[in-house]
Amino acid sequence: MLIDVHAHFYHDRTPRADWRERNASRLRAGEKIGITMHVASILGSWGRTSPIYFPSPADLEYGNNALLALQREHPARIRGYVTVNPNYTAHALAEIGRCLGAGMIGIKLAASRRADDPLLDPICERARERGVPILHHIWQHRSRDWPGQEASDAVELVALARRHSAVSFVLAHIGGGGDWRHSLAALRDVPNVWVDLSGSGVDGGMLESCLEAVGVARLLWGADLTLDTGWAKLRYLERRLDREDLERVKWKNAARLFPSGAFPAD
Repeated sequence: MLIDVHAHFYHDRTPRADWRERNASRLRAGEKIGITMHVASILGSWGRTSPIYFPSPADLEYGNNALLALQREHPARIRGYVTVNPNYTAHALAEIGRCLGAGMIGIKLAASRRADDPLLDPICERARERGVPILHHIWQHRSRDWPGQEASDAVELVALARRHSAVSFVLAHIGGGGDWRHSLAALRDVPNVWVDLSGSGVDGGMLESCLEAVGVARLLWGADLTLDTGWAKLRYLERRLDREDLERVKWKNAARLFPSGAFPAD
């Protein structure tokens, strides 16, 4: 098995007119790479009718519904994160209940609020109750504010994780740009934060540093939007890790992180 813990799809209300083709091409490329399961989110309307990182309740529901439809269409290949905006607490909790009840297996938080903000606490408590992980969008060392988003870094995510030690958090795209060494130093001793290897960055020493900082048991393979760089990291790991450790990164860690039975062979 190979589980991509950080995938994305599109729908008809996103800016891409070729959304069907892009969804299909991800699945085709995944087949070539060997991906057996894409654990995905849809970020509202991807900025078309509300900001990407501040999606409206209506856009969140439409995107989550589109992902649920994809999951029904491809039950052996797609699982979903329910995407919520913590600025709308009641809506977020209701959407979590609705979408987990329909078969989603995790929660996605983008950059609608800083990771250490108390508004995230009710969502984390609901994740604990339901036994699902939270994938949080992270900048690797936030050195300034960014327009249109509450960009968090690992230090802020760690603060949230320490408040909610019974919840598992996935630090998104360690290869997504920025100072990943800063992130690794922050989360080294926080056992409920896992590292998502996705992102377009393929810096020399990145994978070795991830292994040294958190060990093989907290590494998750993923691609985000760039399957080619995810593939490059996978091929590198195939030559660096023994068979058992490679299987952990490819799928066994994900099978342990997500609810039991989330994947066909776990």
